[in-house]
Amino acid sequence: MMNQPNPITESNIIERVALAKAQIKSELAKVIVGQEETLEQIIIGLFSRGHCLLQGVPGLGKTLLIKCIGDLFDLSFKRIQFTPDLMPSDIFGTEVLEENDGEHNFRFIKGPVFTNLLLADEINRTPPKTQAALLEAMEEKHVTVAGNTYPLDAPFFVLATQNPIESEGTYPLPEAQLDRFLLNIRLDYLSLEDEIAMVSKTTSDQSESIQTLFNAEEIRLIQDAVRRVPASDYVIRYAVKLVTASRPDSSSDDFIKANLRWGAGSRASQALILTAKARALLDGRLNVSVEDIQALAKPVLRHRLVTNFNAAANSIDAEKIIQHLLDTIEA
Repeated sequence: MMNQPNPITESNIIERVALAKAQIKSELAKVIVGQEETLEQIIIGLFSRGHCLLQGVPGLGKTLLIKCIGDLFDLSFKRIQFTPDLMPSDIFGTEVLEENDGEHNFRFIKGPVFTNLLLADEINRTPPKTQAALLEAMEEKHVTVAGNTYPLDAPFFVLATQNPIESEGTYPLPEAQLDRFLLNIRLDYLSLEDEIAMVSKTTSDQSESIQTLFNAEEIRLIQDAVRRVPASDYVIRYAVKLVTASRPDSSSDDFIKANLRWGAGSRASQALILTAKARALLDGRLNVSVEDIQALAKPVLRHRLVTNFNAAANSIDAEKIIQHLLDTIEA
């Protein structure tokens, strides 16, 4: 464990989080090559007390990346491989009947959801019943089994993954469930130089361990502090204007009307402000800027926009629509 002469308190939290940004990059760089923007967005999701959906082709190191974040913040980590036969009890746990001195009693055996950091791998490979069960746990922060309610560990952070290139044997998440994820983060291929460095590092016998920066209690303090970061009416108005402009029914923009079936709901406005506050705190600032909103618009909005047939026919995806909004909506 890294020496921490000044553990996080209410009085030094801004300074400690700002100093930690460089330390986070330095520690993760020991194991993870590249993906800096992805890593920052995941940490913003954690600090915002939300959950993230990761999209990326197989072999990009999603599991390693998430495990490293668990080590960095001293969080317990578990992984669930979602399959078509996975049941809610495989996630939550189950009650078993035990006999003790002639008495029969039920004992609850906790499932993998009882952890700080949960990797829900290929969440779209399991039926809607199991998907909905996990999403309920994400929202309520507890599970109910046989009439008994069990609180989940805090912080509780879900990173769910989807493979964007396969559709056979999958059950795509409905838009209402996608909306429950704070951020939709895309993992791209590494650049040539980064991939050379990654291959060199992962095929040698040299290995480095990641040192812990924060513990679970300190993460909870950071999450509380994010809510207290002030956002001006000006910035809030810009975030809401950006979201409401995505709604084709009320938009006067012909491009939006022609390519979107549904726009983002009010939860998107909340997500923009909350993640912008976390980004500001991570930068050591106690004010949210328009640039914070713009930097997070794509991961916040890309899974909340439903394109139509015209957009598909013209190869217009959510990314292009969000960029259009950023280009046309004035701060």
